[in-house]
Parts: sequence; C-alpha cells; structure tokens
Amino acid sequence: MIHEAHADWLGRWNLYSPDQVAFKDVVQSKSYTYAECFRIANGLVPYLKSLGVKKSTRVAVFAHNRIETLLLFFALQRMGAILVPINFRLAPSETDYVLSDSGSEILFFDPEFAELVDKLRTPVKAIKMAALKKECESASQCQEVFPFLGEFEEACKILYTSGTTGFPKGVVITPKILFWNAVNTSLSLDIKSNDRTVNFSPFFHTGGWNVLLTPFIHQGATVILLPKFDADHVLRLCETEKVTLFFGVPTTLGMMARSENFEKTDLSSVRYAIVGGEPMSLNMIQLWHKKGVAIRQGFGLTECGPNCFSLSEKDAEEKIGSIGRPNFYVQTRVLSEENKDVEVGQVGELLLKGPMCMTQYWQNEEATKNSFFEGWLRTGDLVKRDESHFFYVVGRKKEMFISGGENVYPAEVEKVISRHPEVNEVAVLGVEDPQWGEVGKAFIVSKHKKELATEELVNFCKEHLAKYKIPKQFEFLEDLPKGDSGKILKKNLNPRTQTQL
Repeated sequence: MIHEAHADWLGRWNLYSPDQVAFKDVVQSKSYTYAECFRIANGLVPYLKSLGVKKSTRVAVFAHNRIETLLLFFALQRMGAILVPINFRLAPSETDYVLSDSGSEILFFDPEFAELVDKLRTPVKAIKMAALKKECESASQCQEVFPFLGEFEEACKILYTSGTTGFPKGVVITPKILFWNAVNTSLSLDIKSNDRTVNFSPFFHTGGWNVLLTPFIHQGATVILLPKFDADHVLRLCETEKVTLFFGVPTTLGMMARSENFEKTDLSSVRYAIVGGEPMSLNMIQLWHKKGVAIRQGFGLTECGPNCFSLSEKDAEEKIGSIGRPNFYVQTRVLSEENKDVEVGQVGELLLKGPMCMTQYWQNEEATKNSFFEGWLRTGDLVKRDESHFFYVVGRKKEMFISGGENVYPAEVEKVISRHPEVNEVAVLGVEDPQWGEVGKAFIVSKHKKELATEELVNFCKEHLAKYKIPKQFEFLEDLPKGDSGKILKKNLNPRTQTQL
C-alpha cells in the first residue's frame, strides 16, 4: 500500500529500533518496547475480528489513560477501523449521543464506570477493559503478521469537541493528519528518539493524543503514561525518568509550581515545557525560567493540528501573550467580518490551511460547510499579527462584546489583569448594562484567596487599557470552573453583579 510507510509507525520502529522503549506504564511499572507494542497490536487483530470488527467499524473507549487504549488504537488502525475515545465525565445522555452519533458498535470501559454504562440506551457491545488487558497479554504470542489496511486519508479516530454550544461535533482524524502534525511538531520542538515525556492529558482530548504522544511515536521516542494529572507525581516522574519535555496547560503548570516539592525537584533534564490552551502569565513564565525550565507556548485546535503555532523559549518573555509564529507546514489568513484580508496589526478571524487540517466533521455536512471558507478552516479565534509575523489571540469571535459602540476582546483584558502581582487567575466576559449595552465583568482568583481592592485593580488597568475596556464588574472566586483539559469554562461563570463601579 502506497501510504503504509506514513501510517504504520509501529511496524517501522519494529524494524528499525525494536528494543527502544515506546511506553512506560506507571501504574503497572512496566515498559513496552516498540517491538512488543507491534506484536501486541498485530496480535489483537484476531480478537477484534471475533468481536465483529472490520474496516470502518467504530470502537469506543470509556476509560482513564491506559496502555491498552494505545495498543487498541494501533490494532484498529491496522484493520482500517476507527477509535472513538469518550469523555468519561459525561452524563449518560451525553455518552449516548456520542455513541449514537459515531455509530460505535463496541464500547470498552473501566469497571468504575459500570453503573453509567448500565444506564446507556444506545445498543452497543460493552466490554470491560480487563478483558482487553487479558487479550493484550496473550496477543504478543501471535505468529501471523496481518496486513496494514489503514488508508492514509481515511478516518482512524473520531475526537469529539467539548460542545460549548449545542451538541459536540466529531472531528475526523486521519493518518495524514497525524503524520503532518508529527512533522510540524518535530520540526518546531526538535524531537529526537532519545527524548522522554510524561503524558497525563486525557485520551478523549486532542492534547492527550496529538500534542506530544503521536509526534513522539512518529520519532521513535519514549512516552511515560500517567492515568491522570497529579502535580507531585508529575514532578517526581520528571526527575526520576529524566523527562526532556512535557506538555501542560497554565493551570497544571501553575499547580506544579505551587507544590511544596517544586523547589527541591531536580528538573535539569527538562529542555522545556510546552504550554497550550490559553496564554501563560509572565509571572509564571519567569518562575519556571528561574527554575531552569524554558517555556514554549503553542496554539492549535482539535480540527487542525493541534500544533499549529509555536513561540520559542527565547521569545517567551519578550513576546508575552503571543502564540508565536505558524509552524512549518501551516498556512494562515486573517479575515475581517467582510471576509477581506486585514493588514498587520488589525484584528480579524484566524483561518488555517495545510495537510494537518481536518476535511470533515463526522456525518455533519452542515457543520463542515460552515467551518470552511474557500478551502480555509475557520477557527473562530480573533487574532492580530505584528511586523515580525508573531500572532496574538485577542479573543473568540463569539466572546467579543460591544461596549458603547467599541469592540472589546476579553483575552486582551485578561492578559492585563493577569499581570497584577496578586492575581492568580482571571476570566472576563461581557454582561448587559443599561448605559453601555455591555460592559466587562472580571472573575478573579487572588493568590491569597482574598478580595482585592476594586479601585486598585481599576487603576492598574488604566495604565494598560482604554477606559471602555476596563471591567465595570468584579467577582472574586475560590477557583474558576475548568474543563478536563484545564481550560477555563466561561459558560459556567455566573454573570450576576457582585461588585460594580
């Protein structure tokens, strides 16, 4: 098959570096070489066939990060079938929607989710992960090598978006997308086969699969698997496993930095940490830099990449707030409301194009059509770029609000407030106002869990923002609501007035 070399990564590393460790399962304290992973994935084919799996069959997984999920994915890819990772925090009705929409015929699940699985209405063959684990243990004894049937431009995975509005949409991931994202990532981050990372982002999220995990596999490097995030555990693994780079969001890196073990942990092996999801504050960047760990910020989305932009460690402080420059094989446009290309320094919607972009949402022609313009993917993100081609996200198109006839982009306001030395986290949204139509409301988590003087915050904003951009309302919270990826969920914030100027 013409594209087999692009897609059958385990088969290639089984040939070139069979004894290199591909994965280390922290829970089982067991390492898996590329040769072992290839044998198990190949050996799972007869078992999956016995369950009725064939080309294009959708197989869902409802579990924490497990080595079995990865091995299942490579086995399904070998058969030309499709993996559907499902967010295990969904309610039964939401899980039913994903199962029904994807047309999944089989569901592997962790036993702790058995009660939820019992409530499902979608007809599906539910199998405990323990059964898959048992099959993986015996699959390596299989002597027959099965042909690789995965097509380069056909679905191998469906990742459902978070569904902040309406029902979630299934993003069709192909080996082509995985390949070009890996190429972009390796060029940007200089990934080598002797690199090591710890992966704790959930497998139902593109960050868990595609920020570092699949690019690492493409490069024949080593991934240490952690079922879920624990700040102290990640710090310990970075030291004991000699991790060279890892990915997190500002929330997770902040939790690590605030751990009592942060100062005494040896992180000398870490070349840099990759941060995505939202901008990282200058204070936090400097804290990690002081520790000797460079911060590289990036940007992307499930529908494209997700590694589309990268801000190098040398620019992390000088270009604070920037998502960096486009990665090597990423094309960009910035369009006005009238779909005209804007000039440098002007705000417009970011559009992307390249071989790492999706071509469709799963069985959703209308959503697919609405997501493209002249062959370019609409991101819904409002950005501007400077003369040096560094890009800055100023907000989501849907988050922008108009105050007194002026456009206000929450991300711009959040960036300023986050620089206040007593502010730990901040989220800004527009709320109704009888005089101005809409005004900004800032939800703030202070470093010492206490309310700050509103006047102090306003005076701080006056130094950096036009008057119409300064929030008129403030609310202090213990924590901001966050999704599974660590991103702030603004839809869960209460817009009621707490403190108003």
